[in-house]
Amino acid sequence: MTPSSGPAPKAGGSLVLAVVYVTALFFIWALVTNLLDPLLKTMKTVFTLSPVEANLTGFAFFIAYGVMSMPSAAFLSKFGYAKSVIVGLSGIVAGCFVAIAAAKLHVFGIFLVGLFVMASGVTLLQVAANPLIASMGKPEGASFRLNLSQAFNSLGAACGLWFGANFLLKGDIFKHGIEITPALREQALGFVSNVYLAIGVGLTLFIIAIFLVRHKITEAAPKTGHLVSPFSALASKWANLGAIGIFLYVGAEVAISLNLLLFIEQSHVLNIPAEQAGKLTTFYMVFAMIGRFAGSALLKSVKDYVLLMLVALGAIALCVVVIVTKDMTPTAHAGTLNLILAQAPMTSGLIPAFAALLIGLFNSIMFPTIFTLTLQRSSAPTSATSGLLCMAIVGGAFLPLIFAKIEEMTGSKSLAFVAPLICYVYVLWFSFAARGAKVHEIQEEVVAAH
Repeated sequence: MTPSSGPAPKAGGSLVLAVVYVTALFFIWALVTNLLDPLLKTMKTVFTLSPVEANLTGFAFFIAYGVMSMPSAAFLSKFGYAKSVIVGLSGIVAGCFVAIAAAKLHVFGIFLVGLFVMASGVTLLQVAANPLIASMGKPEGASFRLNLSQAFNSLGAACGLWFGANFLLKGDIFKHGIEITPALREQALGFVSNVYLAIGVGLTLFIIAIFLVRHKITEAAPKTGHLVSPFSALASKWANLGAIGIFLYVGAEVAISLNLLLFIEQSHVLNIPAEQAGKLTTFYMVFAMIGRFAGSALLKSVKDYVLLMLVALGAIALCVVVIVTKDMTPTAHAGTLNLILAQAPMTSGLIPAFAALLIGLFNSIMFPTIFTLTLQRSSAPTSATSGLLCMAIVGGAFLPLIFAKIEEMTGSKSLAFVAPLICYVYVLWFSFAARGAKVHEIQEEVVAAH
């Protein structure tokens, strides 16, 4: 049989529409996830939380990756891709309405439940969307579709930060030195309620649109097979090393992202209002998006483990800059970024602020590079290794708490950057270890394992 005689993917406007809808999923879960950053500031202010308590928002969200990855894979295996997408989106909607109830009741604990429910829906979407978008069209176009979807993911992350800064960080409650009254709390939680109501209603309409093209999604989707437990990958040395790498990298990225607004708004850093600080944090993800495109181009001529070494060194250097510049002279209050740049001396908090934002550029290619280096070297089945690496995203639940605990112990958000610094040191070591794993050694490991 010639290659052309096999079944070709069906073309047509409905398939194109289905591809557009599935690509939009990457944007959606990035937007929902990155609302956490301004939400943390809101929760910390409204409920007068300690740094560790405030970072429970990240814990409640990212712990779902550890708890719900296996159930999500089992659901996908049994019910298929179209139903998984619809149920995943429905989970996000349900979480939005739990968050609205929490805002009405003024109960922080219910917010945490809502975030966990949202993240459970996101987990199911992530399990389904990557293989789904790769299969929706001609095989030779799979790489293009995946890269396009990842670009929309980065765009969604930036939009989540910008959207949250504009609509969650409004009101007098965020002004420095103001007394927090019940009326101000009510106003701030009203903004939270409005944001999640808008997302919930918008996603409900989107679910209806997905439902209308569900048959086209089912036709294009890969066949679901036997569920392979990710725990079977624990027998492979490289699967374990890679899982630790993903755990620490995601933890570092989330710890910085969640606390970045609180860091740069400080009087000895940029001394700007929370809303403006939130808008500036958008550059953290913009830099990541730039780095993703630049990294994709560089990987054509640079070894993947070499590029991982370079970005790990860059992230380490920037963390060091943030830590050692913690006692710099504070800047005068500035209403806009232009005023900051015009008025702040180079010996001011502008240096640690820019260093913290620029870490996003070096984060950009870490996740996919660690992922692929691990898959290439693991002796476990690819599906099991991939599942273990996805479960390792749960690092985003734990590292922010360590970051916050260091802040509480030292009284310094700058010194808390020691936590992500240690994570990036492991990523650097991992890149060196991957370089030393020769092809013939990997083959021998696979042969020995089987």
